[in-house]
Amino acid sequence: MESKIILPERDMPRQWYNALPDLPTPLAPPLDPATGQPVTADMLAPIFPMGIIEQEMSSQRFIDIPEPVLDVYRLFRPTPLVRAARLEKALGVKCRIYYKDESRSPAGSHKPNTAVPQAYYNKLEGVKRLATETGAGQWGTALSFACKMFGLDCTVYMVKVSYNQKPYRRILIHSYGAEVFPSPSDRTQVGREVLKNDPDCQGSLGLAISEAVEDAATHDDTKYALGSVLNHVVLHQTIVGQEVEKQLAMAGEKPDYLVGCVGGGSNFGGLVLPFLPRKLSGEKITFVAAEPKACPTLTRGQFRYDYGDVARLTPLLKMHTLGHAYMPAPIHAGGLRYHGDAPIVCNLAAEGLVDARAYFQNDCFEAARLFQATEGFLPAPETSHAIKAAIDVARQAEPGQVVVFLFSGHGLLDLASYDAYMQGGLVDFEHSEADIKESLKACPDFD
Repeated sequence: MESKIILPERDMPRQWYNALPDLPTPLAPPLDPATGQPVTADMLAPIFPMGIIEQEMSSQRFIDIPEPVLDVYRLFRPTPLVRAARLEKALGVKCRIYYKDESRSPAGSHKPNTAVPQAYYNKLEGVKRLATETGAGQWGTALSFACKMFGLDCTVYMVKVSYNQKPYRRILIHSYGAEVFPSPSDRTQVGREVLKNDPDCQGSLGLAISEAVEDAATHDDTKYALGSVLNHVVLHQTIVGQEVEKQLAMAGEKPDYLVGCVGGGSNFGGLVLPFLPRKLSGEKITFVAAEPKACPTLTRGQFRYDYGDVARLTPLLKMHTLGHAYMPAPIHAGGLRYHGDAPIVCNLAAEGLVDARAYFQNDCFEAARLFQATEGFLPAPETSHAIKAAIDVARQAEPGQVVVFLFSGHGLLDLASYDAYMQGGLVDFEHSEADIKESLKACPDFD
């Protein structure tokens, strides 16, 4: 048995897969909050380049990957599909477990899959600087790397709790030449307003998005780049699932379960969406989405229109949401602390095509340590949620079934989080139903 399935570089996918034409129910359009009408390309032009806007709204099933993007992809792609035989043995299961290792990228995660094309399309249109948000720092690192590849400046607003928890992430961002600020910051109007009302605010992804969007909208040479949620981001990530499909075929395998963690939905969507046509045609493939109980968007959120950010600067998206002002607890999986999810992923969840599960962070860290003890690699706290779900799935799987999960990022810059876990200092958070209902009251009534 070969432990790693290596896809030859010549077989790396040359197109991204767009799931929009294959969704069983059409995706609800983003809305202008002032009029309630669908957003047009002109409305998005102040913050996105036209090349990205066209992909966001495209109905083409496949979109060619530009050669300059492929050139950067070749620094780390294709990534291996690995048989987790030691984990199987430790669990005593008769199924086969594989993981797609996206930690091999320069940023240590799947995030460069979309950061690279976003930087490329902005460079094509003469943009000088990109502004963005980041939770745990993986996306900020990825965009900083991508901007360095294409000669762009980069400004990152990092959720304050993660900025303080993960100092080496911000150092890595700086090393690529980008600037990074804790959010809320005093650089934007929305940041100053939050700090005025709550000087100790630890921030959220929704708030950091507001700061980055405001930055982009108020500077003519700057555009905004988003690391998850929107259609074009999920589109770029489908190179992951397409590689997995080829690698499983090389091994003579078919997936029974595909497992990924969900914060905004990009890595999960990138893994499962290329398999959507097969699932809809009748193949028994279960899509398992793992999220934190401290930010349970798919498992406890409402499927409705809401803003993507705290300051309500973004269009309204129909998604599972906890309310745009929802302030998640300061768990160590900072990349999963977002109040909503990708509309494409939420569309599938609403159709009953996604099995969503929520976990406490201590249970996820325990699963991560088991993975480290058997497979040797330390996962990011976000990835630990996928590992926990994969372990649960493997224990219920039938002999001979195949479980594939996405190892979305390494944890080498998250050692403080593991130290807190090993010292018994991690607290499990779960908001009450009353708290969530209160947060949802701020959602606009556009359904």
